[in-house]
Amino acid sequence: MQTTFPRLMLDHAQARPNAPALREKSYGIWQTTSWAQLALLVRQLACGMAEAGLRRGDHVVVVGDNRPRLYASMLAVQALGGVPIPLYQDAASLEFVFPINNAEVRFAVVENQEQVDKLLEIRAQCPQLACIWYDDPRGLRKYDEPGLVSVDALIETGTQRHARDPKFFDAEVAATQPKDVAAMFFTSGTTGNPKGVVHTHFSLLDRASAGQKFDKLTAAEEVLAYMPPAWV
Repeated sequence: MQTTFPRLMLDHAQARPNAPALREKSYGIWQTTSWAQLALLVRQLACGMAEAGLRRGDHVVVVGDNRPRLYASMLAVQALGGVPIPLYQDAASLEFVFPINNAEVRFAVVENQEQVDKLLEIRAQCPQLACIWYDDPRGLRKYDEPGLVSVDALIETGTQRHARDPKFFDAEVAATQPKDVAAMFFTSGTTGNPKGVVHTHFSLLDRASAGQKFDKLTAAEEVLAYMPPAWV
C-alpha cells in the first residue's frame, strides 16, 4: 500500500464520485456523504487549517463520537502532513492534559459543547492549545473564548483560501508520503502515564489491506463504525 489516506480518498472521489463514502443517521434517516462531497469537505477543512497556522508535523487532537466531519478533519490534518490524535470522548477533562502537553498540541477539533467545556477547563494547564474547532454549535452561541471557532467558519475560511491558491491542497497531499506518521494513539495509561503510539500511513493501510483480503470485503459492503475514533 504505497499510498496515503488523503491520496486514497482522492482516488475514490475521481473513480466513483457519487458512491457513498460515509453515512450517519440523523433524525432516523441515513444521511449520505459521497466520495466527491467528502473530498471537497476535506479540501476546505485543510485549507482552513493551513490558514489558521497548521503546518507539517503539527499535532491535532480530535475528540468526539463517530461523526463524518470529525473523520474529515483527520483526513484534512493528514493532507497537510500533520498528525491527528483522537482522544476518548468520555474521558474526564484532566485526562486530556497529559496527551495534549506530551504531544505539544496546538489545535483541537471537537464534536460539541461537552468537549469544548472540557478543553476550556484545562486550558490554563495547556497554554500552547491555541485553537479549538467545534462541529456542533448547539449551546455555544454565547461563548466568547479566544481561538474558539466553529467548523462551519473553518470551512468558509478554507473555501476562500482555496479560491486564492487552488493548487495548494493537491501539492500538500502529494508531499505526504506512506512512511510519514498518519496518526498517534495514546495507550490507556493503566501502569503509568499514557504513551503515544505512532502509526504511519503504510502501517495502518497495510494491515487494513490484509484484513480486507482475509474477510473478502468489496466495494459493495456496508461497514458499521461503532468504536470511538480513539480506539485504534
